[in-house]
Amino acid sequence: MNAQTNDIRGSKETRSDTACDYPGSSFRAAIWVKRVSLVVIVLGMLLLVRILPTGNAIQAVVGWVEQLGVFAPFAFVGTYLVVTVFMLPAWPLSVAAGALFGLFAGTAAVATGATLGMAATFLIGRYLARPAVERKFRQYPRFTAIDRAVGEGGWKIVALLRLSPAVPFNLQNYLYGLTAIRLWPCILASAVAILPGTFMYVYLGYAGHAGLSAVSAAQSERGMGQWALLVIGLLATIVVTIYVTKLARRAIQEQTQVDAPSVLPDTKPDTESRAPMNPWLGAGAAATAAVVVIVAVGCAQFRSSLLARFFGPPTVSMNEAYAAKVEGPHFDHAPFDGILRKYVNDKGGVDYAGLRANPEPLREYVASLAGAPFAELGRDEKLALLINAYNSFTLELIVDWPDKDIRSIQDIPSDKRWDDKRWKIGGNVWSLNQIEHDQIRPNFREPNVHWALVCAAVGCPPLRAEAYTSAHIEDQLEDQARIVHTNGSRWFQFETEARLLRLTSLYKWYGSDFKQVAGDVLDYAARYSPELAKVIKAGQRPNIEWLDYDWALNSQENLN
Repeated sequence: MNAQTNDIRGSKETRSDTACDYPGSSFRAAIWVKRVSLVVIVLGMLLLVRILPTGNAIQAVVGWVEQLGVFAPFAFVGTYLVVTVFMLPAWPLSVAAGALFGLFAGTAAVATGATLGMAATFLIGRYLARPAVERKFRQYPRFTAIDRAVGEGGWKIVALLRLSPAVPFNLQNYLYGLTAIRLWPCILASAVAILPGTFMYVYLGYAGHAGLSAVSAAQSERGMGQWALLVIGLLATIVVTIYVTKLARRAIQEQTQVDAPSVLPDTKPDTESRAPMNPWLGAGAAATAAVVVIVAVGCAQFRSSLLARFFGPPTVSMNEAYAAKVEGPHFDHAPFDGILRKYVNDKGGVDYAGLRANPEPLREYVASLAGAPFAELGRDEKLALLINAYNSFTLELIVDWPDKDIRSIQDIPSDKRWDDKRWKIGGNVWSLNQIEHDQIRPNFREPNVHWALVCAAVGCPPLRAEAYTSAHIEDQLEDQARIVHTNGSRWFQFETEARLLRLTSLYKWYGSDFKQVAGDVLDYAARYSPELAKVIKAGQRPNIEWLDYDWALNSQENLN
């Protein structure tokens, strides 16, 4: 590339900036479109985080990485190295590192992976694929300015270029392999210079995960304080990073006459005949991304089932919202109790054929729930009513579905399944998801409800052959928990010698609920497994794997 440097210097002085090839008004309009689009994208992403249960998605990823144990950081660094070598966008990994490993360990993991990736691409560019890389960059004569600058300024110019967005990060990795700079000065300067940007991206992931943890910890006052500190720290990090970037860009322009527009790859080797860069290309891309985000926000707000399935159930802060009432109204669940005793066996299997042949008692009970004095009921009465309502509504959903040979509740379209707002309780009209996620989980600090709500699947805990009542609900929920952790291997498997615990996916999906009460999923499960509790007490915490969730219908034929 040095041989071409002098050929470019003369023409560089007389060439105008590409932006100047377009009318000033058009260029300014494109800039404003880009800026507004970026604001829309940022605000839209914040709304998506607020609307969608992203906390569960993050927790699922964190849980998967935690299963790798001591190998997790090595796997992350290796992945980052591969992404860097293949010139793929690495910033999502940087953001994820903050959620996975924390602020400082995440920064160290990203910096290590990026540094190893830079070293690998430098060596590839210099020794393994030099002819191919050199032919690639020879098509873009303006990169010769970088060659000249690095030759004159060495590691200082490398550091400035790493701090400045003048040259894309991934292109720099291969470009330096073609210059005269040595490996170690280049890599050390790069490793130090990428820290501000690395820290900012890691902080984004750390702030998001820490904020969600604060919410799921059910500590509202402390959570608000944590959010404030995190936001202030994030803003300060972004401001400092932008300031450092501007200083680096100014220094690059002063020392090398290289600025951001001038190092974009030319479309043709002939610099005199090249087409001017259209400022509306970037503006159009930003506007398109903004429209996509707006559509996603609309779907999340008005058709949540289209996106929520990728994130799992929402994270909530569990609280006890209702007082116990010894005196007060009650609701009679005896009709539902009779239905369950007749059509549910001791394994939780449902005789759906029998229910379809005689559906009137179930329909009458479901209809009676609309007149329940929900607002006047005490804590235990409300909880028993909501659990029985959820289970009876689910039974009626299956029984009334036109396809009598239905094999899974998932065969029912999503808008007619858990998100269908059609079920009446005490003057309210809710969907099954609203009953679970809006009425039960946030208002009762009781994770054992997950063993009581049965969504007509084999993977669910067994449907009890009796209705829940306010007088016995605590004992009934405890008994459900014992069944899940001791009977059969559908929900709980513990290999003591291998120190391997396999748990129902309910623990994964609703991990934050169990953590709010016990601090950890393992500690909650140990409440119902003396063997597991003994191992944990000895300081030997087992690894967790998640059991596959069987969505087959919980019929007596499938649960024999």
